[in-house]
Amino acid sequence: AKPGALLCTNTSTLDIDKIASATSRPQDVCGTHFFSPANIMPLLENVRGSASSGETLATVMAMGKKLGKKAVLAGNCFGFIGNRMIEGYCRESYFLLEEGCVPRDVDAPVRALGLAMGPLQMQDLAGIDIGYNIRKDQPDLYGPADRYPLLADRIAEAGRLGQKTKAGWYDYAAGRNPVDDPWVADFIEKFSAEQGVTRRAISAEEVLDRCMLPMVNEGFKCLEEGIAQRESDIDIVFLYGYGFPRRLGGPMHWARHIREGGLPKLAADLQRYGAEHPNGTYWTPSALLLEEAAVAAEAEAAPEPAAATA
Repeated sequence: AKPGALLCTNTSTLDIDKIASATSRPQDVCGTHFFSPANIMPLLENVRGSASSGETLATVMAMGKKLGKKAVLAGNCFGFIGNRMIEGYCRESYFLLEEGCVPRDVDAPVRALGLAMGPLQMQDLAGIDIGYNIRKDQPDLYGPADRYPLLADRIAEAGRLGQKTKAGWYDYAAGRNPVDDPWVADFIEKFSAEQGVTRRAISAEEVLDRCMLPMVNEGFKCLEEGIAQRESDIDIVFLYGYGFPRRLGGPMHWARHIREGGLPKLAADLQRYGAEHPNGTYWTPSALLLEEAAVAAEAEAAPEPAAATA
């Protein structure tokens, strides 16, 4: 590319700094993560590398505005803001299947919250092979404390990659609308038996918590690490990139202001679910979340100020 041209990458699973290290002008390298389909989805995550210049970042932010996108500036990490936060959301959806749910049991509570689709239907739309290939290409994503989502690998290896193969977690033989598939239910039950898992009834409340709480906790970790600059930026990512319902304001606003118990209950629930289902580090509450929860609890406990007297 000619001098002065920006070198931008769209993929949220590639390291911006590693790409920049291969060039003689790392200051011109950044991420421009358009959400698919890019001609429809309004979100643009612009990603700063450690060497990205202010001019580079100002240029891509202006580009986003010129294209009519909702541009958010993110730091460099695996998944950037949105896909990093969605990782625990998806992992828990697999584990809920292993433990007792069928796909509609997982997706229905999320849709009831107001999202257009749940995590499994979302994966069918995007392509189950995307997550599968990431797991195979980057095995270091899973540490010793992380439970591996083997069921998701098995469904991909069965050739069920989502809408593009007319079969994924749901059946799409008749079109784009998801249809419950008895084959999938049987496949999941056999997998649970193979893994020695005793299946159980799982409430809609638990399903929603186990999908949503890791997402919010990861959002606080993004803030803590400087990957996101403010809670409202995270909410913009989910409003315009993932179809989070506007009436809830975004996952961070929902957790802080709408979900019963606010941040103190969120922190307690993360610790409880982490003890009951030690599936990954995404259950460990962010230090920033614990700090914010303590402030909120103190404010709730403070006595009401005395009314002024004449």
